Formats: sequence, structure tokens, C-alpha cells
Amino acid sequence: MDMKVLLAGGAGYIGSHTAIEIAKLGHEVVVADDFSNSKPEVLSRMKTIMGKDFPFYQIDVSDREALSRLFREEKPEAVIHFAGYKAVGESVEKPLAYYRNNLDTTLTLLETMKKYDCHRFIFSSSATVYGAPDEVPIKETAAVGRCTNPYGWTKYMIEVILKDAASADKELSVVLLRYFNPVGAHESGLIGEDPQGIPNNLMPYISQVAVGKLPYLSVFGNDYPTKDGTGVRDYIHVVDLARGHAYALDFAASHKGTEIFNLGTSVGYSVLDMVHAFETANGVKVPYKIAPRRAGDIAECYADATKSRELLGWKAEKSLEDMCRDSWRWQSKNPNGYDS
Repeated sequence: MDMKVLLAGGAGYIGSHTAIEIAKLGHEVVVADDFSNSKPEVLSRMKTIMGKDFPFYQIDVSDREALSRLFREEKPEAVIHFAGYKAVGESVEKPLAYYRNNLDTTLTLLETMKKYDCHRFIFSSSATVYGAPDEVPIKETAAVGRCTNPYGWTKYMIEVILKDAASADKELSVVLLRYFNPVGAHESGLIGEDPQGIPNNLMPYISQVAVGKLPYLSVFGNDYPTKDGTGVRDYIHVVDLARGHAYALDFAASHKGTEIFNLGTSVGYSVLDMVHAFETANGVKVPYKIAPRRAGDIAECYADATKSRELLGWKAEKSLEDMCRDSWRWQSKNPNGYDS
């Protein structure tokens, strides 16, 4: 069923791609963002891709009055919550900012939804809730709450809050989407990941080295118990991830309570695998240097995405080559991101 969906943090990397994918399927999209980790330019790029504007509210979603005004005017039937700080390393340095922002936005959204009879909540969670897993691939039933950084703890705490809210409110439908490592960009090259400063995530770091913006890639640790000593992650194309939210909306429309899904490819690649794949796909060189391990990082993390395939009917379709090629198209067309 088509519905009006509020994307909190909808101008960010994953939010902007999700807006496009769910709008293509007939949902009405409303975007709220305060541009703390995004740029206004993304909205005009989204309009170019879709051929239409999305209603947009420049608000902090923890601002109760501003959010209430949005709900009164737009009457959304579902919320997808992307509005959170998201850098693992920064969360270790600024834990209070992460706890305040990520929890406040969630609580204000839940309270406002209840007030205005909106009962479907899709949460942008993360594989960081698993901490250092006992085994890989990781199933949704794996132990959680052994997080290794404040960012991960905020995701874990929000999951607990949402489960409690759904067990107290029998009308509420909550879908927790545990993202693995989103990479890539829309195939148009118009929108993509635009980190401020030195990137925290691998693919924009590789892309910025390849485009000459940074001199070399720092590979954080080559002494992990993995095939080449570098960290192994489950990299998923952001468009595949965005599509997963459309399936989650359909699920929320026909189920109450809380359900959890991994969004990943079920394949783990090392940092050096990614460097070599990027070089091969794009015919460019990516010089790198080995650096010390980063606080809060783990050796291996990749998904068992069976449940998403069986219950949601979703699976990742894009290849590692697609991820590398689309990342490079975005970066080479926009060497300075949205400021290009």
C-alpha cells in the first residue's frame, strides 16, 4: 500500500537514496533535516533525479514544536528515522553529544507519532549493536549489547526503547533495520556520500585518494585475525539498502510489534579486497599506508541476510563492481561533494 512517509534525516546519505527508491514505488515522501550532516544542494539533486520536489522541513526532529507542526501539516502515516550522528571514532571522543542527539530525536519522534496517530516506525539501526560477534555470518538472533563504542550503544539503546514502546502500544509497528556497511551512490552520480573532513568510512576515503583530494589511504590495522590482516566487513550498495526500506514499509503495514532484519549481502570483504576491487573497476591507483588499529573497531562483521530474503522478500542485487564504479562516478563528478 502507498503511504505518506516522513524521512527524519532524509537529506543525508542513506536518507536521500531511500527517498528516491520509495518515491519510485509510489509512496509520498516528506523530508525533515537540519543539515548537521548534509547539504541543501542534495534536495535540488533529488529533484533532478525524480523530476519533482519533496515537501521539506528544515528542523531538528528533537524540537517538539517544529515536529508537531510538521505532523499537523503533513499527517505522515509512517516514519523512517535516519536522524542520528554516525561516526564511530567521533562518538568515542564526544559520547554525550551522541547520547543526547540520537536518543532525543527518537523519543521526540515516538511521542509526536503517538499524539498524531502515526503507528509505523522504521529505524535505521546498525550491525554495531552486535559488537564483536561470536560467529560470522551474523544472524538477527545473535547476542547484542556488547557494543564497542558510544555510537553502537545509541543504536542498541534505541532498539530497546522501540521494543518497549511497541510492547506497550499494541497499535505500533516497529521494524529495526540493522545496516551493515553502505557504500556506492546513485547511478546518476548526482547524489552520494559527502563526509566532512577526512572520511570515517572506507569507500569515500578510497574515492578521495583516487581523485587526488587525499594523498593516501590509512589502513587501520593489518594484524587482525583475517585472511590479509585487515578488517572484514559486509559492504552493501546504498541503493540496495534504500530498496530494503520499501520492503520494510510494506511489512510494517501488515504487522504489529517489533521485527528485526539484517540488511547486508552476506559476503565479507577485507579493506585490501576493497582497494584492489576499486583499482580494477575504475583503472585508478589507490596508494595506502598501514596505520595503527582504530579504537572500537573489530576484526570481522558480515551478515546472514536469510531472514530479510524470506520474510521481506528483499535481497541485495548490486555487485562489488557496481559499488566501486558508482562510488567513483559520484566522487569524480563531484570531487568536493555537494560543494563542487
